[in-house]
Amino acid sequence: MIVLGLTGSIGMGKSTTARMFVEAGIPVHDSDEAVHRLYAGIAAPLVEEAFPGTVKNGKVDRTELATRVLGKPEALRKLEAIIHPLVRANADAFLARHREAGAPLAVLDIPLLFETGGRGRVDKVVVVTASPDIQRQRVLARTGMTEDKFQAILSKQVPDSEKRRLADYVIDTGHGMKAARRAVAAIVAELTGKTPT
Repeated sequence: MIVLGLTGSIGMGKSTTARMFVEAGIPVHDSDEAVHRLYAGIAAPLVEEAFPGTVKNGKVDRTELATRVLGKPEALRKLEAIIHPLVRANADAFLARHREAGAPLAVLDIPLLFETGGRGRVDKVVVVTASPDIQRQRVLARTGMTEDKFQAILSKQVPDSEKRRLADYVIDTGHGMKAARRAVAAIVAELTGKTPT
């Protein structure tokens, strides 16, 4: 089974592209979704212990947690030390399940693939990109997003140009969804030898 890493900076259209792989019949593990599940499950008591007062009704209050870690590298490292191993174990179980089921290809959707040293966990990498103008427009249209928050997020991410340089495949969502879907279909066909249904 080929493991394809899917990544891209904020606002590039990675989540939309991940859905296209799902629509093409490819199993996708979403790291962000795994974090959501963990925050409502086994990670909650661990996060509460490290950051008292961040868990409400058994679930991590993401807004409260953000105020504790944003712009605080030490606190962020502490949080990542709790969450990253749990997400990785979740992804490993996902891959084992699909390997056993005989899937020819599986996707790990990891927003911070390069930032967290995840390149060695995947066979190939697809980077989702768009022009800086499109990226900025998409991100600033999000509820609660500010220019400062956007810049803070970007400063923690490997630059898009570097991600594209390190990628095996690049999908530019700035050319529209039809073009992106064609690019996904071509990658699936190349890696599985099958045309998506």
